[in-house]
Amino acid sequence: PEKRGPGRPKGVKTKDKRQVVLNREQLHISAMLDALLRRFKGVLPLTYLLLDGHFGTNGAVQMARRSQLHIISKLRHDSRLFLPYVNPQPGKPSRNKYGDRLDYRNLPAQFLCESTTDDDVQTDTYQITVLHPELADPLNVVILVRTHLKTQAQGHVILFSSDLTLTYDLLIDYYSLRFQIEFNFRDAKQFWGLEDFMNVTQTGVTNAANLAFFMVNLSHPLLADVRLHQSDFSTLDLKAYWRGHKYLDEIVKLLPEIPEPILLKAMLDKVTSLGCIHPRTALPETA
Repeated sequence: PEKRGPGRPKGVKTKDKRQVVLNREQLHISAMLDALLRRFKGVLPLTYLLLDGHFGTNGAVQMARRSQLHIISKLRHDSRLFLPYVNPQPGKPSRNKYGDRLDYRNLPAQFLCESTTDDDVQTDTYQITVLHPELADPLNVVILVRTHLKTQAQGHVILFSSDLTLTYDLLIDYYSLRFQIEFNFRDAKQFWGLEDFMNVTQTGVTNAANLAFFMVNLSHPLLADVRLHQSDFSTLDLKAYWRGHKYLDEIVKLLPEIPEPILLKAMLDKVTSLGCIHPRTALPETA
């Protein structure tokens, strides 16, 4: 084929970037989103859809907006971002859309929101409304630039949201919740059997997965009560404690007489400490 010259081919019209065709992954997520929104309708208002950096695309943004949600995600570190064009002559029309391209090593000082230093590492937080050539609408971008003061080595992370009114601190806090989701999956796999169940039917798999995540949620308040008195108490310690509690309860049922309360407490302390990495040293009154 002949090499095409510069410029737009004759007859090609501008495409509406909002009218994108979602891929299979996005369609699958969109179907789950719609089912979730129907379930929570009138009960819990949902505003944001939090996704990782894999979904920092126009398709993911449009998927969220079609469900009346704002997306919070992360862009590639080398994304081409531009400031909106400011016409120096407001009285004259201009066809320009993009202004200066962002230089991540020399970001405009007027967009600096916060600067902190910790152990020779300076973290500068910028919030800017920018344009991305591949996305349909302006983005609310928060750029975290970390600089090692001794070596001047520098790195940055680009978080974004389609909600232009979201403040930088809330955007960072909301995105940080993604890691809590990862921790919940880790705990469900490591401690509560999500990775080990052998069910093959749809009902069995559903029950096993729901039970694993239910135990994750249940363990959080139980651990919080103990950690008020003993900060190093872990999930393994919690499992060992209640396993010992159950064993002792079954043994006491076999005895002809229930032991005295003092002896029973001593037995409880001894049996529930078996298998613990950090045995409970102080028990809340509600235990």
